[in-house]
Amino acid sequence: MPNKSTSRSALRDFLESESAGGMLLIFAAALAMVIANSALGEDYHHAIHAMTGPVLTDKLGPMTVHLWINDGLMAIFFLLVGLEIKREFVDGRLASWDRRRLPMIAAAAGMVVPAALYMLFAGSTPGLAQGWAIPAATDIAFAIGVLALLGKRAPTSLKLFLVTVAIVDDMGAVAIIALFYTAEINLIALGAAAAILAVMYACNRGGVRNLAVYLLLFAVLWYAMLLSGVHATIAGVLAAMMVPFDPTPGAPDSATSPLHRLEHGLHPWVAFAIVPLFGFANAGVDIGGLTAEQIFAPLPLGIAAGLFFGKQIGIFGSVWLCVKWGIAGKLRGATWLQIYGVSLLCGIGFTMSLFIGGLAFPGNALLIEEAKIGILMGSLVAALVGFAVLRFAPLDSDHAAVEAETHAEINGDGDVTDTSEPIGVGA
Repeated sequence: MPNKSTSRSALRDFLESESAGGMLLIFAAALAMVIANSALGEDYHHAIHAMTGPVLTDKLGPMTVHLWINDGLMAIFFLLVGLEIKREFVDGRLASWDRRRLPMIAAAAGMVVPAALYMLFAGSTPGLAQGWAIPAATDIAFAIGVLALLGKRAPTSLKLFLVTVAIVDDMGAVAIIALFYTAEINLIALGAAAAILAVMYACNRGGVRNLAVYLLLFAVLWYAMLLSGVHATIAGVLAAMMVPFDPTPGAPDSATSPLHRLEHGLHPWVAFAIVPLFGFANAGVDIGGLTAEQIFAPLPLGIAAGLFFGKQIGIFGSVWLCVKWGIAGKLRGATWLQIYGVSLLCGIGFTMSLFIGGLAFPGNALLIEEAKIGILMGSLVAALVGFAVLRFAPLDSDHAAVEAETHAEINGDGDVTDTSEPIGVGA
């Protein structure tokens, strides 16, 4: 008899786990900050960077707790990201171009404008240009966690818009990591990774549905990618593309679909363990000795400006223009002020920004710490201002009716219809 949990909607599970997981992430990050600035600060840093071994590559040297989290556990996070991307494009809210149009435009603008602002503030400073992608990412767990604190004052259409934009945003971040943060390529290892992917593809086409086979090949693929020079976490997204998937349009997820089963199985581990652990291991910044000169240095200032100003300008501006020009419709049940509020929340870059920050300045502890300061400043201001805007924004007159309709669609069918109004309406 199939497990009941696998026949639930992945969307409903996603919103529930990301809300609670986002709150746990906030707690983990705050705890790391408190410990790092207490008498236990030195012990915290020693524990995070303690050598555990073995030496998997000469480039990385002996594995540390920090490396296992950032290069190992985060590959599982990216595996889940890949599963969500595949499901949404094949069978979800991104399955048609009509639904892809608005979130793709918003996500693209929400990456380009922050990167441009970063370059404006920091790009001319020698050695800082490679950090351009740090403010381009959105932390979906953190943002959904903040939305959860608002309860019914945050329309479900906004949550779905945020999820969809963040998924497209994740696609962009994965591409950026693969294309711009790969230094030296080991062609033999890269060829081995391609061969492993070919085996996974053959298993998929041959009807192999045993998840253990794909997870074992994923582990081997991860090691091959680690040796290749391409960041090992990319293996997660590539492996996810090869997991078999049974489309279930307009119905709860299939209890026998390997992708659905793996996605449901990974969600709680990623939301409640891996992402909070990553936040705890990377958010511990000692701010005790910070001066105004350090806080407003080009690197942290560029990142903070990109996250807070760049995200809201890029996302809100692109949505407004899309509606004005008739490219897409305004989100149903949400006012323009609420759309602006969720655009602010997209400036919470935390997890992915911290991850890219470590890749942008490898081996430079000072710049990585400065990047963390900028990420924490920008994300915190975006979270507080976005929360305040949404908390006090008047509700749309159709809020209750649209909420009831959307919840019925999520709970009954496992998918939702387009959450925007017809093109031209609400302009």
